[in-house]
Amino acid sequence: MLLSSINGRWPGAKWLLGCLLFVATTRCEAQNLVPNGSFEEADSCVFGLGFLDSEHGAGPHDWFSAYGTPDYLQTCLPYGAVNGLPLNVFTYQEPYEGTSCLGLFSYYQNGSDEQREWAMVELMEPLVQGQTYYASFYANTAFGGNAAYQTIWLASNNIGMVFSVEARPWEFLDSDPDQLNFAHVHRLEILSDTIGWTLVSGSFVADSAYQYLMVGNFFSNAMTDTLHFAPQVPPPAWYPRGYTLIDKVCVSANPQGCDLVQKIFPVEDQEISLYPNPASGQLLIFGAQGEEGAIRDFLGRIIWRDKVTSDLWLVDVSHWARGPYVLDLEKENKHSSFKFVLVDK
Repeated sequence: MLLSSINGRWPGAKWLLGCLLFVATTRCEAQNLVPNGSFEEADSCVFGLGFLDSEHGAGPHDWFSAYGTPDYLQTCLPYGAVNGLPLNVFTYQEPYEGTSCLGLFSYYQNGSDEQREWAMVELMEPLVQGQTYYASFYANTAFGGNAAYQTIWLASNNIGMVFSVEARPWEFLDSDPDQLNFAHVHRLEILSDTIGWTLVSGSFVADSAYQYLMVGNFFSNAMTDTLHFAPQVPPPAWYPRGYTLIDKVCVSANPQGCDLVQKIFPVEDQEISLYPNPASGQLLIFGAQGEEGAIRDFLGRIIWRDKVTSDLWLVDVSHWARGPYVLDLEKENKHSSFKFVLVDK
């Protein structure tokens, strides 16, 4: 929280054998160089927003703040706790894996003041200059938490990763660092999925012996594209701020070491589609004739249920609450789900 706002044969056996054959070397190339990349290791279950470092027991082991006060979100807390999971002050979301994840402001503007939250970790070993590395993490856009004002969030692009040769810890009363307007790996498209986790991944050639990794949005507001989930109204009910959840952070010298977009999500023939997405007044469902359909909101409540009887099916969503939804379709014991978001025009 910012200070100014309140799995016969095991398929991995060959790879393991390969690693053992090279036990004399300093590493196995598929190793994830990010310690505690899923934020599961911590001293305790801690109530409250913000952490600066793990030495004080308020955050995940190994991670510390490089700017602002990122939040450590945990399922061990009571339902609806300010930094609990799945429901917290910012969103309703299960972690991508395990029981914890990180949350940080990825866009923030208060008048002329631009702020961010960056989380940093020391890699298990320095990167080798001239070596290609593969990096990834999963991200989710927060929306629909239990704060007094649930419509203050927006989606943005540029969430990514920056590597550094030195640590740059941030502490209370430190001045705000300049936006870098650069990232080694980042998402160019707006991260607008508030229901599912989006894989952000890429590769780069290390031009230095980088020892540290930061995650966040490192671009200025002027270089960041946004999408508002709610209409702008006079304060205090609306603020231009975006909050993003981060989980399963990975860096590896082997392309099989981290999840990559082309590996995790192969191109498939998808006959069913939704348009537009985001939507505002009407949602069109293409290619689902004969399917039994149901739409749920972010709390799992069924908002609409019907049988789709044509290849082009229209659903009137003009009076539905703005936010994330899931369309479930089922036919002959085959089930598929599609995510969409409702926004104001």
